[in-house]
Amino acid sequence: MTSKTFDITIIGGGPTGLFAAFYAGMRGISAKIVDSLPELGGQLTALYPEKYIFDVGGFPKILAKDLARELTAQGLQFGPEVALDEEVHTLSRNGDGFVLQGSSGEHRTKTVLIAGGKGAFEPRHLECPGYAELLGKGVYYAVKDPEAYRDKRVLIVGGGDSALDWTLMLKDRVASLTVAHRREGFRAHEKSVDDLMNASARGQVDLRVFHEVREILGDGRVTGATIFDNRTDEDTTLQLDAVLTFLGFKPDLGPMKSWGLELDKNRILVDQVMETNIPGVYAAGDIVGYEGKLDLIATGFAEACIAVNNAVHRIDPTARVNPGHSTNLAIFKDK
Repeated sequence: MTSKTFDITIIGGGPTGLFAAFYAGMRGISAKIVDSLPELGGQLTALYPEKYIFDVGGFPKILAKDLARELTAQGLQFGPEVALDEEVHTLSRNGDGFVLQGSSGEHRTKTVLIAGGKGAFEPRHLECPGYAELLGKGVYYAVKDPEAYRDKRVLIVGGGDSALDWTLMLKDRVASLTVAHRREGFRAHEKSVDDLMNASARGQVDLRVFHEVREILGDGRVTGATIFDNRTDEDTTLQLDAVLTFLGFKPDLGPMKSWGLELDKNRILVDQVMETNIPGVYAAGDIVGYEGKLDLIATGFAEACIAVNNAVHRIDPTARVNPGHSTNLAIFKDK
């Protein structure tokens, strides 16, 4: 922690925040990244490091952890200061700039870019006996290392993209894999659903639609679970080593809700240059809302560029908003 006043402070060290740090360095302004997580990468590293991502330009497919690594290398090449494990509690005006009060101290800055994904994430929990008691002891809502489940008996609960992605990734590693979903339809990409049905037909996955979890069993570690058919109330008890619940997350803006930002539910509203209703405070990524918004990493990259370039012009009105092509910038001549 330093007492330096930075040109821009970026709240959030995920893909959008890291690309914003790169752009700030490219434009020659000082930057700081503040993130509440213990490592950079945001959801890429915290929730699904081993999942493939297919819709980022330049990569036919890339593991989330590898994309985070490359974004980190790109974002840190110009030497921004980084403060991890640091939640920002308040934002207040300080002359022409701002003071961000974090859990470890103050962060002084001329402009702010909020790139905090969808804010703080609270996983949706299973409302059944055994879930809370065995959370972290065989019950998990995220997968860090797929190899931890090799030759294990696994139950996956859910019917969205994460549930199906992990089903398809784990099916060849585990000893047995059961998928329980409360209804017949799935909230996932059509190809993933087709692949799941094919895996079920081949006997690689025991697919149980119209099934829910009644109880998770175990004493200190998961040993099994009782699931039930919600049409007949008939129980089935499974012998298990792990229960993975992919029920989604409830986004929460947390302390940002009290900063005076104009909000629409859990979105920060921005104008065409990514500026919020507070002059000098910008936002980008999944946390923002405007007509036509798409929650994509690629969209976040573009929004970060727009926000940073306009912040540069705000700091120095003589500076151009449009930086021109990177190949023509002096800062890259030696690269």
